[in-house]
Amino acid sequence: MKELRVLIHAPRGRDASVVQGVLQHQHVDSQVCATEEELLQALMEGAAAVILTEEALPQLHSDDRLLEWLKSQPPWSDFPFVVLATKREGRRPEKDLRSLHSLGNLVLLERPLNAETLASAAESAVRARRRQYAAREHLEELKRTRGELERLNGELEDRILLRTRELASANDRLMKEINERERAQAALTQVQKMEAIGRLTGGIAHDFNNLLHVVNMNLELVSLYAKEEKVKPVVERAKSAARRGARLTNQLLSFARSQSLLPKLTRVNQLLLGMKDLLEISVGSGVEVELDLCEEDATVVLDPSQMEMAILNLAVNSRDAMPQGGKLKITTGTRFLDDDRDLAAGDYVLVSVTDSGAGIPPNILPKVFDPFFTTKPVGRGTGLGLSQVYGFARQSGGLARIRSEEGQGTTVEMLFPEADADADEQVASKQQPAVPALAGACHILVVEDDPDVRRVIVECLSLIGYKVTEAANGSEALASLAAARPDLMVVDYAMPDMTGAEVISESRKMVGDLPVILATGYADMAAVERLAGRPRILRKPFDIAALGDAVSSVLEAAREKAEAEAGSV
Repeated sequence: MKELRVLIHAPRGRDASVVQGVLQHQHVDSQVCATEEELLQALMEGAAAVILTEEALPQLHSDDRLLEWLKSQPPWSDFPFVVLATKREGRRPEKDLRSLHSLGNLVLLERPLNAETLASAAESAVRARRRQYAAREHLEELKRTRGELERLNGELEDRILLRTRELASANDRLMKEINERERAQAALTQVQKMEAIGRLTGGIAHDFNNLLHVVNMNLELVSLYAKEEKVKPVVERAKSAARRGARLTNQLLSFARSQSLLPKLTRVNQLLLGMKDLLEISVGSGVEVELDLCEEDATVVLDPSQMEMAILNLAVNSRDAMPQGGKLKITTGTRFLDDDRDLAAGDYVLVSVTDSGAGIPPNILPKVFDPFFTTKPVGRGTGLGLSQVYGFARQSGGLARIRSEEGQGTTVEMLFPEADADADEQVASKQQPAVPALAGACHILVVEDDPDVRRVIVECLSLIGYKVTEAANGSEALASLAAARPDLMVVDYAMPDMTGAEVISESRKMVGDLPVILATGYADMAAVERLAGRPRILRKPFDIAALGDAVSSVLEAAREKAEAEAGSV
């Protein structure tokens, strides 16, 4: 595909062939342009990036065609250049600097440089260009949608005019329909904007999640390899910062997409204590945040990341209701309900969020949980915050309710079925991962497109004692499966050629019911379940022990299943 190729322009010596060789080794499509004319023609046909040498710039700038092409780029485009510069002593002349910066989106690599650095820069440029193409496609889709909406609006206006002429007595009803149409159009525009922001946020958060995953696991390796005690507190501080970063990226990913819930045993009081700093930052210094937590464990089974998003939604709504400042109080408790018409009898955990704001008028209160209903101006709110809270509570087996009086503030209550506090839950692992007795006899295939993430997962599994084979994408994974069937496959979800769910589906067609772990920070769970059932999910960033425990438990489950099937024959 021409739009994903990397153009190489290095007219002197063997630079062009060397660069193309490096890119071919990394499976990056490329084309050598020997002359300036070839380069400009190829740019107009479409490309992902250009790699060129600094000495080629004067000839490229001898006329204005390249600069005119750059200036004529559409709004979504910021074409990337990678310039291989000659190392110089001191600062470059001002003329050379202007020549370089005229390219705009520029990565400058000084020679001599190694192949890994060049390949990494090229891959980063291609990934950035892919995101630009995704933005282009989304803008085109918005344009098509707007045209279709205008066509439908035109047809609707024609029908309204016809009915107005035929039924003069129904004029009031027709005016109401027009108002509803305008409201729906404004809501649709807002949803499209939020979807665009969500896609951008999801892409950025996914890449940062991978970076945090590499940082976190390498810090664990440092703590395992380091002999000096003074290194451990330094590593722990860095891991703590990485965990906070991972928490933020997970919240961004939750905002960016609609996903299936991943419920687990959650202690509500601990969750609220852990997010108090984030709540204080979100509501600002003018709002006092108070936690009134019950003495009981208040344990429930739900998706903790979605619970955090629900609390944040309510906190932001409370902040907007208190523009002059006020108090936000979050209370927890346990209740036994036996006469509630909306909930089955039993024990429930109550989480209430109360603000001292202006309150909600009685005529509006019944509508606040409706999707797209908002009292804020267009552009200030989506009308989805409270409906998301209500839907999350219902999907988790509970309920959300609201009470409010004008001038007295607002309280939103969420009720969730109480869980057994003694139930099994995942416990933070030991510093040193346990080595299973039969680890050396087990073969694991790791499929991950990010080389840094793949490298650290392979190293950690090797450290535990497993035999590991790696693949950079779905095609390589299927080729590896054809050569030898592993005991387990650890696969990422978001990969360029095939998603992890597609790899799992194709692998099972080839080798049968292969044990699988889907290791990802972002996954469309509906797509995963449709293609691959319910594989074990390991959310990035994870630590060595979590990886080892997941691998060990999946292998053990596969072994027990095989023994049971053999015994029944």
